[in-house]
Amino acid sequence: MTPATIERHLQGELTIGLYAINPRTQRSKWIVIDADYAHALNDLIKLQWELKQDGIQAALEKSRRGGHLWIFGATPLLARDCRIYVHNLAARLKMAVKGARLPEGIEVFPRHDALNPGEFGNAIRGPLGTHQADKKRYWFYGADYSLESQIRYLKRLRKLSEDQLSSLVAGMTIPEQFHEPAPAPNPRRGSRGCNEFRILDHIQVQRKSGRNYWTRCPSCALHGHDRSGDNLAIAVDDPRKYRCWAGCTKEMIREALGHPIRRSFVA
Repeated sequence: MTPATIERHLQGELTIGLYAINPRTQRSKWIVIDADYAHALNDLIKLQWELKQDGIQAALEKSRRGGHLWIFGATPLLARDCRIYVHNLAARLKMAVKGARLPEGIEVFPRHDALNPGEFGNAIRGPLGTHQADKKRYWFYGADYSLESQIRYLKRLRKLSEDQLSSLVAGMTIPEQFHEPAPAPNPRRGSRGCNEFRILDHIQVQRKSGRNYWTRCPSCALHGHDRSGDNLAIAVDDPRKYRCWAGCTKEMIREALGHPIRRSFVA
């Protein structure tokens, strides 16, 4: 990430996808609550108000189908503490969290408590970038719709400190209703055991039709494509076989999921 790359992002020449967690520290510089369902903005406004009651200033950004609520850290924050706080906030407001046994609800970034070396987690479109699907820029509420005004607004926001977050989550864990179900045993797993990549651990199946599961392609989604949410087909009898019908390669899909394919080179 260089100033030149950021400038191109702000000018709409490219769109940066941001990964939340630094796997060396398990910390994130920001938290995002993403909502893209019917009446999502109402939920995000409620969340923004509740955050304010906890002394947290959050910036609400428009998106194509809802919005993103951004919280910026004064310093990088432990990903697990970020997730504990937002999940408890969702429980307090009786809001659904997508993926926690539910196909629809808010999504929390960081998406993981911690990552293994070489993993990236899940990416989200960087703020003030142009969405590649419709070539539109989605602005933050609370400032005039110009880059200069928007950046001044973001700079004025009070950042969340590690001490403040630690105080807010003291004694808390992620509520039981938001725990992901344990993955079912896979009789086709390879000799690498639990370290083998399994795509069904990383996506939410939308439907089953014929011999395939169908869902949104992570690579398409990262680039603002797959509006119907069914570009990716995964074989029911062997989930190691999956294909994006828009042409994304397995390498692109794995990269978008934060689990790039490692290649072995023989000298």
